[in-house]
Amino acid sequence: MNLNQNSRFGLGAAVAGACLIAAAMGVAQQQLKLPDASPGVVQAEAISGTFRDVAKAVLPAVVSIETRTKSIAIGGPGGRNPLQEEFLKRYLPEGFDLNEQFQQRQMPQQRGSGSGFIIDGSGVIMTNAHVLMGAERVIVKLDDGRELDALEWHADPRSDVAIIRIDAGGPLPQIPFGDSDEMEIGDWVLALGNPFDVGTTVTSGIISAKGRNAGINERESYLQTDAAINPGNSGGPLVNLRGEVIGINTAISTRSGGYDGVGFAIPVDNARWVADQLMATGSVKRAYLGVQLQGMTPQLRQQFGVPNGHGALVNHVYDGSPAGDAGLQPGDVIVGFAGHDVQHSTHLQGIVERLDVGKSYPMTVLRDGKQVTFDVNLREMPGDFTPALQRSNGSKSTPQHEENFNQLGLSIGSTQGEEAKKFEIPAEVSGVLVTSVDPNGPAAQVGVRPGDIVERVGNQKVATPEEFQAALDKSPVKDGVVMLVRRGDSTHFVVVEAVK
Repeated sequence: MNLNQNSRFGLGAAVAGACLIAAAMGVAQQQLKLPDASPGVVQAEAISGTFRDVAKAVLPAVVSIETRTKSIAIGGPGGRNPLQEEFLKRYLPEGFDLNEQFQQRQMPQQRGSGSGFIIDGSGVIMTNAHVLMGAERVIVKLDDGRELDALEWHADPRSDVAIIRIDAGGPLPQIPFGDSDEMEIGDWVLALGNPFDVGTTVTSGIISAKGRNAGINERESYLQTDAAINPGNSGGPLVNLRGEVIGINTAISTRSGGYDGVGFAIPVDNARWVADQLMATGSVKRAYLGVQLQGMTPQLRQQFGVPNGHGALVNHVYDGSPAGDAGLQPGDVIVGFAGHDVQHSTHLQGIVERLDVGKSYPMTVLRDGKQVTFDVNLREMPGDFTPALQRSNGSKSTPQHEENFNQLGLSIGSTQGEEAKKFEIPAEVSGVLVTSVDPNGPAAQVGVRPGDIVERVGNQKVATPEEFQAALDKSPVKDGVVMLVRRGDSTHFVVVEAVK
């Protein structure tokens, strides 16, 4: 009986406990009831839906790229180093077979990876030139899982744009082009590609800046984005919220080797012009001036009388180039070309390279504060065009004349004689030699170093210390002195603010 009572008690307790749990669950369900979505949530969901729709539409046209280089023979009798062999004979145990140590081996194929996107349904893919660098074989991995060997590929290292052709046996999905010029800072974008070879990935962000010159490539005017870009993303598309490609993901600025929030993409408006030529002829034909251009600091703008957002400063003109034949000089500021107002050096490059080779165009420059206009007959940029100058090994020995200019914090001398030999200055170099620089002086503050050559002071060419002093006497030193400085094969203008 007690047992039955206990059983009934236990059953009653269990039922009561279940009722309590059910009641608690009811309370919990009431507490977890969410409010209706606010307008902000609705807007966020709409953006999320846009990202989803764009990714779904674009992903089938995004490809992964694998490159392979040929194997390289290393070692062998021709590669034996006598000093290394003697060292081994002394310190390796008896009986060690040096011939086996130095036998020829094959370095295995090197593999690389990157991304790309289909721009023509017949099988044309756009990517970065650096993705294909050194490739002997290119394998394209499509979104549907197929892997196809490329039939051909062509690259333009100056713009870092390349195209690949494949035969997929039928039409492929392609990404439509957008207008990169219409993109504004703050616009949403998606970056697609194959980072770290983990598979096609989508990241989101905004356009952080436009017209960036990051010092990565010869031809630059990057879109900057905070959409995550990592190694392997190179060559993939940067698309707007309509699913149109507006850039080629190209590079990152990083201290860690990975994503740090600063990525760069080639504007598609620039890339299309290159890709069209690569598809048509396999190479890029572009016009050129034959000058070196320099960015203008506020001090340089003040000295040359050029307002912000205008002008490209010439710091070197190559002999025999279109610019040289037209009479352009270092120190000229190009403010107009072929009817366009020149905003900066990159803008000028973009104008010139697309003009017709063999035609003449008007160019307006500021020279000594006055506008001068003359015609330039453009020619095709040579395939081996480079800023490196021809140097000779000849030298002369003449008495060294040196002066100390305390106002500028530097000492100068002749480009001939013993001091010039110490800095290995070629005999044909014209200008004056910077022999020493006060580390706390004005010249040091703008980067002038011993061994530099000063070619111009203000608008005057200088070839001797006396000419340097004469040109210095004519310059308004209270506001600083403009000097054209050569270092190695390059030249640049500096403004040295004299000690008051």
